[in-house]
Amino acid sequence: MSIKENVFPSDFAWGAATAAYQIEGAWNADGKGPSIWDTFCHGKGRVYENQNGDVACNSYELWEEDLRCIKQLGLTHYRFSLSWSRLLPDGTTGHINQKGVSYYNRVINDLLASNVTPMVTLYHFDLPQALQDQGGWTSAHIADAFNSYAVFCFGTFGDRVKLWLTLNEPAVCAKLGHEDGLHAPGLRDPGAAAYLVGHNMLRAHAKAWHSYHALFRPEQRGLVSLALSSDWAEPLDPGSPQDAAAKERYMAFTFGWFASPVFMTGDYPAVMRSRIDARSRAQGFLSSRLPGFSEGEPSVLGTADFFALNYYTSRRVRPASPPSGTPSLKSDQGAEGVLDPSWPMCGVSWLAVVPDGLRKLLKHIKDTCNNPAVYITENGFSQVGPVDLEDSQRCGFYRDTLLEVSKAIHEDGVDVRGYFAWSLLDNFEWSDGFSVRFGLFHVDFEHPKLTRTMYCSGGEYAKIIARNGFPSSTQS
Repeated sequence: MSIKENVFPSDFAWGAATAAYQIEGAWNADGKGPSIWDTFCHGKGRVYENQNGDVACNSYELWEEDLRCIKQLGLTHYRFSLSWSRLLPDGTTGHINQKGVSYYNRVINDLLASNVTPMVTLYHFDLPQALQDQGGWTSAHIADAFNSYAVFCFGTFGDRVKLWLTLNEPAVCAKLGHEDGLHAPGLRDPGAAAYLVGHNMLRAHAKAWHSYHALFRPEQRGLVSLALSSDWAEPLDPGSPQDAAAKERYMAFTFGWFASPVFMTGDYPAVMRSRIDARSRAQGFLSSRLPGFSEGEPSVLGTADFFALNYYTSRRVRPASPPSGTPSLKSDQGAEGVLDPSWPMCGVSWLAVVPDGLRKLLKHIKDTCNNPAVYITENGFSQVGPVDLEDSQRCGFYRDTLLEVSKAIHEDGVDVRGYFAWSLLDNFEWSDGFSVRFGLFHVDFEHPKLTRTMYCSGGEYAKIIARNGFPSSTQS
């Protein structure tokens, strides 16, 4: 690779990402209503050491400190999420919390005044508890409630926000929140609820995209998508047809579950449909556990103006044969992902560091989704145990990963428009609490002022941003 090819496009988006519940705190301040994560964390035994996001990074009160961090990195873009229940305490536009509106107006206006482009996520796991009490994402009515919320946000902030994400990681919300019970709302309904939740999230996203397209796009001229999470997968034994078939199933049930309806066919992957339909019949269900799309509703196909990808790791895949009589997403998939022992690990047990997996996944998106514009909306490296501000391994991770992204652009022709590191700050990492740290800035949660200190990796990322890549390197 030549010197020139290691430089990113001149308008490349250099970003970092956060989410409302993970950083804001002020969980019941200034009229905010409770979310499912407030409820989940206030129950015992669900989160590491019974920690919660009541205060978190206190970004609600310390926004200026966050902005200082953003400027210190030299970011061109910042991705954050809106707290639905801070804006609409009962989840509906019947009661609008003006203090919540003022907070997000301040964040957006300060970013723009600092020449930083906001990318705004409408939903990052934190459903208003009032809507959960009515069935939450398992209720068919949730799609209309979400659309009303989305229209409110487009109308309130869309004169300044031009990059929107409706939903973050619907597969994670569906599986961890409704099949495994590890995330809020903590439901365990294997083999059924996850598909229903995913379906209603797709319906909600499609309604919101069509509302934006019809009501706001002509004047606001923004872009709307949803952030999809996926591993990259390869057969455990490249020479095994069984492993190759298992890899295809694994990708269908992770990547394809949401990418296929939105970007490819307007429906779920054929292997998902055939396997779940057949297994549902064999298990005595009157209809498939995987819902079907209604012709009477807005089409989900084509409801993304770019591909937003959250990538963390890769897997080697082999067939798996759990008991056929027990409904579950994993048994429907009939495949399991395992770690390659040659991959370095970081922090948590699931996160193998595989930078070239991101390049391969980007090429896969280009080849299967009609070469869309792609924003990498999350990618990061975790730290556990004693805090290490001299995090040399994470420095190497960012260099290695961004070199792979550069190869995807220059050698594979993928239209990558931006990269958002997860995360700007050490924050509340869901059921891991504060025990897992992804930040470019360390947050001292023991200090009354929650002081932010840049990790070496933050400085490394800032250098890459300042040079717009690696102009001095001559990778061959």
